[in-house]
Amino acid sequence: MIPYGSSGRHLGAVQVMTAECADLRSFFRRYVMLREAYRGRLYSVQTEGFTLVELMIVVSILTLLMAILLPSLKSARDQAVQVVCAARLQQWGLAFGCYAAENNGVLPHCDGLDRQDYDPDHPDDHPANMKAWDLADWCGWVDVLPPLIAHKPWRHHPLSQFPGESTFYHCPRGRLIDGGHYDYGPETYGYFSYSMNSCLELDPNAWRPPGGVDYPMPSFLDTGRIVGAARVILLFEQLLDPRKGYDGQHTYGSAGKHCGSYPKAFSARHPRYRSGLGGNVLYCDNHVEWHRSLWKPEWDSDLKVPPRGDPNWYPYPVVEKSAK
Repeated sequence: MIPYGSSGRHLGAVQVMTAECADLRSFFRRYVMLREAYRGRLYSVQTEGFTLVELMIVVSILTLLMAILLPSLKSARDQAVQVVCAARLQQWGLAFGCYAAENNGVLPHCDGLDRQDYDPDHPDDHPANMKAWDLADWCGWVDVLPPLIAHKPWRHHPLSQFPGESTFYHCPRGRLIDGGHYDYGPETYGYFSYSMNSCLELDPNAWRPPGGVDYPMPSFLDTGRIVGAARVILLFEQLLDPRKGYDGQHTYGSAGKHCGSYPKAFSARHPRYRSGLGGNVLYCDNHVEWHRSLWKPEWDSDLKVPPRGDPNWYPYPVVEKSAK
């Protein structure tokens, strides 16, 4: 038994100890809670990631940026390709100028006999040793100009090894059409994505129509006789898609076969912002312009060549027919 006199003191001590234990338990509970909370914060900081909403926002922003930038990048790429094409045409223009300077001011023929002597190291190139139908395609500007700029003539390339679109012979976009119905085997015999103005071949030393003509044929390949060189077409981009034909009128299996042609063979392969597709054209003064088409609306669609006297295709004054 607890002595009567000491019971009050013992009860007070018990109450104090109970209160202190309660405070201690509360302290430990708080300590444990704080410790767990601290550990939880560390864990959450180390493993925190994006929420689904945040990921969707980021993806949306990236998509918007791509939609804004991609057209600009494509336009810049298209413009760069067009500039490369124009530079190649101007390189050809310089070669034409060099040839004229070395040949009394005359230009080489588009696809006819040139005015230079044949190379004695290649006797098969002499006209007397060539078949008549080979003369047009193997003695033109693509043969006489390349040596002036450190390249070999077109005719000296082996079969199936003719230059492609990565060379200055072609437009960078001058590619054949897969599955195209060509009538001449372009992979074997080569093709041309640049064409010379064939109206320049109406020269007494270059070509005469069968049976001749009843009027004098001017020698307009003489650069001294050219009227308005800045408006006379020299080279232009040529169609390589046989499905489109001449301005889409009919299938044209000879697309790219000849190194000289007429305006309906013009190819529009370079896009321009808000202007659609077009092509580069080299003029006789060696400047290059972009055009959507070379066929003029006022011309009869049945024509295959421009009307005689057109200043863009015929560089000489109109010659009147002689009286019969």
